Amino acid sequence: MKIVVAIKQVPVRDTNIRIDASGKWMDESDLEFEINEPDAYALEEALQLKDAHGGEVIALCAGPERAGSIIREALAKGADRAIHIECDDLATLDTLGVAQRLAAAVKTENPDLILTGLQSDDLGLGQTGVVMAEFLNIPHSTIIMQVEVEGSAIKVKRELEDGWFQHIQMPLPALLTIQSGIHRLRYATLMGIKKAKTKEVKKLTPADLGEAPQPAIAVQRVYAPEKKKQTQILKGSPEETAAQLVEKLKYEVRVI
Repeated sequence: MKIVVAIKQVPVRDTNIRIDASGKWMDESDLEFEINEPDAYALEEALQLKDAHGGEVIALCAGPERAGSIIREALAKGADRAIHIECDDLATLDTLGVAQRLAAAVKTENPDLILTGLQSDDLGLGQTGVVMAEFLNIPHSTIIMQVEVEGSAIKVKRELEDGWFQHIQMPLPALLTIQSGIHRLRYATLMGIKKAKTKEVKKLTPADLGEAPQPAIAVQRVYAPEKKKQTQILKGSPEETAAQLVEKLKYEVRVI
């Protein structure tokens, strides 16, 4: 089984984010970066499927030269080889443009299965995998909690709302977006780190993949959430004020 895993490099969680001079993206000059956590779970699922059924795992990443660090991490954990689309313009692309590049890089590989994380930690759109599948004209399913290989097909378990799940049988090739927490993440071993240095990393440029489609959306402004304080006095009997409080917590604050 040939499995491609799309991974993305994102700023380290809880890092101090500053907006750049354009007001349309983050100032990346002093940021630290890491692999997108949902993508790390997609990689782990791919490695476990490889351990159980054989084949190879290919890490796919679009990003600047610094993204090579997470590619090496994926190789050290057990990916067999990697494809790096070297580009510095991801911040100017929407989901359509990113998905088109990833799909174009995958076409020649003809994988049996493509895995992505459910969403990225920086944008959180949750759309890239699905749009990528549409470009490739293959079945797709999202929020996957379990994958079972059944000959030339797979059976997947999807997480729905309120504790419900859905079981679907899908033909291969297919694309899945993996839910975080599906497995315990493995660490790269010292031997894995050494082997990663000798594994193939195929480098592509946007020119190799064709021109990206015109963006369907554009970022106008990026800004920190505005902090507001508001005080409300609830009047009435204890029973009435309690009912009012529950209603506001449920429908306005949305914490219950």
